[in-house]
Amino acid sequence: MAGLFNTTSFRIVEQGISVMAENNKIIQHNIANADTPGYKTKYLYFEGILRDKMNARASEKFKKELSIGTAVYTDRHTKGQPDGNNVDNDVQQALFLKNKIRYDALINQLDGEFNLLRSAMRRN
Repeated sequence: MAGLFNTTSFRIVEQGISVMAENNKIIQHNIANADTPGYKTKYLYFEGILRDKMNARASEKFKKELSIGTAVYTDRHTKGQPDGNNVDNDVQQALFLKNKIRYDALINQLDGEFNLLRSAMRRN
C-alpha cells in the first residue's frame, strides 16, 4: 500500500502542502507582530530552491533526493516605522491570500490523486 503514495507527483504535492503550511505560519507571525517595536518581517524562501531543482540537468535530477528545501530569512533592509518595525500589513495580507490560493490548489491536486486511486481500485 505504501507504494501507492510513493509517486513523484504525490510527493511533490505533499511537500508543497507542507511548505505552504509553513509559509502560512510565518505570514501569520508577521501579521501578529505588526505593532511590535523593532520586529523585522520574515519570509520563507522556497521558490528559487524549487526552480533550481527543476532546472537541474537530467543526470543531476535522479541523483538528488526529491525534496523542496526552504529557508527563512529576515528582511533587515526595508525601512519601516519609526519604532524599527518593517511589517507592511497590506503586503502580508496579500501574501496570505496568495499562499492560500496555492495551498488550495495543492489540496485540489491531492484530491485528484486520491480520486485516481479510488477509480483504479474500483476497476479491479
